[in-house]
Formats: sequence, C-alpha cells, structure tokens
Amino acid sequence: MTTDLSSVTGVRQTLAVVLPVRLTAPPAWPTGPIPFDLGSRRTDATTRQTYFTPAAARALYGTPERPCRWHRFMDVQHESLHLQGIELLGTATARHPHHAVAVLHFDVEGPALLETLRAIGHRSPAVPDPLVGPLSPAVLLDGVAEPRGASAPFAIARPYTVAFLTPDAHHTPVLRQDGRLPETADRRLWYLASRSTDTDFPTPLEQWPERTGHALRISADWSALVLRHGAAFLGHRADPGDGDFYAFAQLHCRTVYLDALLLGTVQRDHIDELTDGLSGVFDGPKLARRVSALERHIAAFRSTYWRQHLTAHGPANELLLSFQAQYRLPERFSEILAEAADYARLVQTQESQQIAGALGVLTILGLPVGTALSILQVLGAKGGTAVVVALVAALAATALVLTTRYGRLVLSSLRGRDPRDN
Repeated sequence: MTTDLSSVTGVRQTLAVVLPVRLTAPPAWPTGPIPFDLGSRRTDATTRQTYFTPAAARALYGTPERPCRWHRFMDVQHESLHLQGIELLGTATARHPHHAVAVLHFDVEGPALLETLRAIGHRSPAVPDPLVGPLSPAVLLDGVAEPRGASAPFAIARPYTVAFLTPDAHHTPVLRQDGRLPETADRRLWYLASRSTDTDFPTPLEQWPERTGHALRISADWSALVLRHGAAFLGHRADPGDGDFYAFAQLHCRTVYLDALLLGTVQRDHIDELTDGLSGVFDGPKLARRVSALERHIAAFRSTYWRQHLTAHGPANELLLSFQAQYRLPERFSEILAEAADYARLVQTQESQQIAGALGVLTILGLPVGTALSILQVLGAKGGTAVVVALVAALAATALVLTTRYGRLVLSSLRGRDPRDN
C-alpha cells in the first residue's frame, strides 16, 4: 500500500501552469479558450459562456470585436510532461496594456506530479525546473509573448499551478472509508496545492485543521483547495478509468474552474497596480488630475473585472472567493475605495479653497478701486491725474490688505496651501 504522493501514479493527472507574460505582437492564434472535448461536448467559448454571467464571460473570453483570449493546440513531450496546448488571456492594465497570462496545459505521466510541482515552485531539494528546453515558455511563446521576470511589477514570483489527480484503489489515504474522509486526504490535497511536502514545511499536528480547513468539497467524490501559489483537485473514490464521472471532473478542472482562478489572478494584478498608484498620488504637481485618473481606473476595474459572483453553479464562485481570500482582495479593494474617496475629498477641499481665494482677491482688488472711483465721482474730480491718483491709492490699500492675516489666507488659498505652513 502506497501512502506517499511521490510514489503514487494517479489514474488521471493533469497540470495547468499559469505564467505572467507580455504580448509582443497580436497573436495570430484562434480566438477563444482552448476547446477541450469530452464525447459530444466541446468546451469552446460559446459553451463556457453559458456557465458564467455575461460580465464575467466578457472579462474571460472577450467579444468578437475585442478578443482577449487565444489558444493553440500543441503536442510536446519532455520527460514526464506532455504539453497539450497553450492559452493566452489578455490582462491589460492602465500602465501595462500588453500584459497577459499564458496557461500551459499538461498531462503528467508516472509518479511525478508532486515532484514536478515542487520543481516549478523551486523547492530545495527538488528536481530541476521542468519548464526548460522544449517546454521553456520563451520557446513556446516565441514571436507572440515573452515571460515577465519575477522582479517585474506585479509579476508573481513563481508560476501559479492547478493540479488534478484521481486515485486508484491502492491509494487508500485519500479514499473515503465508510463514507468518511480520512485526515490524510486533506494533507495530500495540501501537498498538491502548496507544492510542498513535510520536508519542505514540517507541520505540527495541531496546525493541520487550520491549513486544510478551507478545502472545498465539490462533491463526495472530490475536493479542491486554493492557496496563494497553487490550487489542487483530488479525488476521493477509486477511478475505474474511461467512462467514469472523473472525465467530466477533469474537463471542468481544465476549463471553467481554471477560468474562475484566472479571473482571480487578473483581479489581483489590477488591485496591485491600483495600490501602487495610490501610494504615488502625492508625487509631483497636479494632484487633481492624478486623482481623477485614478478614479477612472478604479471605475473601469470595478465595472470590468471586479466580480465575486460568476455563475449560478456553486464551485466556481467558491474557488474565486477562496483565491480572493488568500490575497485579501475584498479588504484591499475596500481600502482602495476608501483611500480614493479621501483623496477626492481633499481635492474638492483644495478646489473650494482656490475658488474662495479667487473671490477674495476680486474683493480685495475691486473694493478699493470701486471706492476710489466712487469718491472721484462724488467730488466731481475730472482728468487723468485724478484717476491715476485714485488708482495708486487703491493699489496701496490693496497691498496693505494683502499683508494682513486675511490677505495671506486668500493668497495661500489660491496656491492650495495652508498659511500656517509658511
């Protein structure tokens, strides 16, 4: 009986690797998500759009006028990985209009799934990174996109992975026994999602309930767990092979459930950029223009990408909410909205002060001049000399008023500064 995932070969083993990339040219690939087939069912954009709300479908698949998703079938074998195809999803932001994510779809052969995940996560010790040679993203995406480095803004340090494994009858640690799920099942699920083992992260027994407490029971047959750098789907019933329900589960894992996680990655990157924009809002002049641009970016993100309800079907929603919880996206977006509102109020206050200052200047200039001209009219004085004398006297009075506390307050209001700062 095998209990260690490093020596287990699942009946079905698939792996999706999500990489941040930069588009270098408009892809000449077919538009839409990669259409995997199961019998008569073909999971193209038209089929998937029936699963999601229209707003979520537009963010994930684009429209005929504005496509944002492309795919390409491939057949590349390298050691234990067999590449089935590649997808590209445009994730343009205000600052980075060419950003996208690439999704590499693999079948995994032999007892290599966990070790492959550890290698992609650069665990030590682990086998060399498998995304090299013929599976190098730079080679696979040549002429279309280039990988974003780990140091690039908003790029994830390691690729995001989505693993799927169904057990055979010998892998009893993950199988339900008398209807109950053994504790070891969620531990194996955590290993796949975290891309680690007990050697990488020795976990005290009392911490396991907390680590695995957010596992999603899709049904009695399988569970999912979403973490910061990976997600995993694990079966809890022996998979008899072709014709079983797990073929449909595998299809969902590769399509609509993956799409829910992709939307989460897009949301995370946009929120990262908005947070960075807020942190630099006071850098340089023209605060009102920067705050106005930031508010437009927030509104565009909110109307296009910020979704917490994707579908009437539960699992995709739960997967997205789990991803958002890992990065605290709802709390961070609420903080962004509150901070942007504070800056908007500050701009409004400054503009009100400047308007009041302008009115004050008109009053300070206009009142002495008007008074002087009125006195000339009452006295009946005529001639250019009398007018010049009156205007000089008015300007002198104006200059005197500007030296007072009220005058300094008016001038400071025009400059948008507090007179107490002088």
